[in-house]
Amino acid sequence: MHTVDFIADLAKAIIALFIIVDPFGNIPIFVGLTEKIQPAHRRRVYNVAILVGVVLLLIFAFLGQEILLIFGLSIFSFEIAGGILLLIVSVRILSSSKSTHDEDVDSPESLGAVPIAIPLLVGPGAITTTIFNLQSYGIMVTIIAVIVVLAITWVILRYINGIYRVLGKTGALVIARAMALLIAAIAVQYILNGITHYITTSS
Repeated sequence: MHTVDFIADLAKAIIALFIIVDPFGNIPIFVGLTEKIQPAHRRRVYNVAILVGVVLLLIFAFLGQEILLIFGLSIFSFEIAGGILLLIVSVRILSSSKSTHDEDVDSPESLGAVPIAIPLLVGPGAITTTIFNLQSYGIMVTIIAVIVVLAITWVILRYINGIYRVLGKTGALVIARAMALLIAAIAVQYILNGITHYITTSS
């Protein structure tokens, strides 16, 4: 019976985190962010993103509340900061030249860490869900859930190059510009959510 409960808790934790991370929904955004990068470097971007994502989620799971208390922060401040960061990214995509080459793009390590790992994969929602999983289901379930979800995400990203082959250079460029608008909208929503939640909890 204990094993059944463990499996049930693990399934709930994985599903909740996977829905929040939403790798399938973020595919067009990942395509837009990496359309100027060579395939080999693109793989490095995604490898770095997954590694950073796992480390960050585990750190926030175990130390998130303590970190927030030490610096006097709330999860809402992460929403606002993440929104501002994504807004900057969207402006950079929209203002970049079509002739920009791979060497002009941020390094794979930099792009993989920010903004792909954080705040796209590991945003306020993922951090909150991971902390909730730890409190509800325990350490083992939380660790396995994080590893499983980001392993699935890594597999999805590994096969994303097929999308580029279908789209071609022009298609990827069009997707990049279109997704920049979506990123901007997500950024504004992050900021509005953070402000709304802060006002609600402070009143």
